[in-house]
Amino acid sequence: MTDLAQDVPGPRTSNFRLAVRRFLASPTAVGALLVFAFFCVAALLAPWIAPQNPYDLAQVDILDSLLPPGSESFTGMTYWLGTDGQGRDMLSAILYGIRISLIVGLLSGFFALIVGTTVGLIAAYRRGWAETVLMRIVDLQLSFPTILVALILLVILGRGVDKIIFALVVVQWAYFARTVRGVALVEGAREYVEAARGLRLGGVRILLGHVLPNCLPTILVVATMQMATAISLEATLSFLGLGLPPTRPSLGLLISNGFDYLQSGRYWISVVPGLVLLAIIVSVNLLGDRLRDILNPHLRR
Repeated sequence: MTDLAQDVPGPRTSNFRLAVRRFLASPTAVGALLVFAFFCVAALLAPWIAPQNPYDLAQVDILDSLLPPGSESFTGMTYWLGTDGQGRDMLSAILYGIRISLIVGLLSGFFALIVGTTVGLIAAYRRGWAETVLMRIVDLQLSFPTILVALILLVILGRGVDKIIFALVVVQWAYFARTVRGVALVEGAREYVEAARGLRLGGVRILLGHVLPNCLPTILVVATMQMATAISLEATLSFLGLGLPPTRPSLGLLISNGFDYLQSGRYWISVVPGLVLLAIIVSVNLLGDRLRDILNPHLRR
């Protein structure tokens, strides 16, 4: 009987396996994951698979500027996606731009998750004046337009990857805090938390060992949605000229560089990076949407 009981999976293991089966049974979820994984692999291997290093001025020739897709340079190199106004290979610039977009999205989402989750758990568990103060700060943060706060911060801090990550963390952490606080309030009223308090377990142990694991599905869904938001915000800020410096070919900056050439028919400089950015954002949003349906049984048919 003991061996049989040990072979029976616990509720968390069973729920995890059931969620994995539901995920694999969803063509939308699997397709979105494959598309996002493709871009991640392409960004990771960019230094090895890119035909040109857009950061190296020795590899860029101004004489090759504004060449249409499929053109060849004087050295015999084929520009499959054409070149921009500076003579950079668009395929290489897009691969490196994907790296910047994913780095900004992942890092800003991770740090915002850490800050917001900590604030939300403290507000839900401590209650009283601590909850009131923390949630009023969250309400104040959410009352301002996200893009406006990010613009003001970047005007003060300047350009740079670290600056834009910091700005996005500031404008995103409140979403995690409010969501986690709401879920933690529900979990904190359940019997297992009352039992843990009756056993005189410490507050940190109850939060990390009992409340937080049951908040993870919701946190995961919010994290995917906020990562897509961070990628789009970075592209918007770079397009406006306040995100990354011109020496960092992010997708938003590539779109901005080709915007002035659209009327002259040189569409590839702006349209191709725009399509790549759209594919990344759509895949992440679809992934988060399907995770929400899979992890929340109330949203399933």
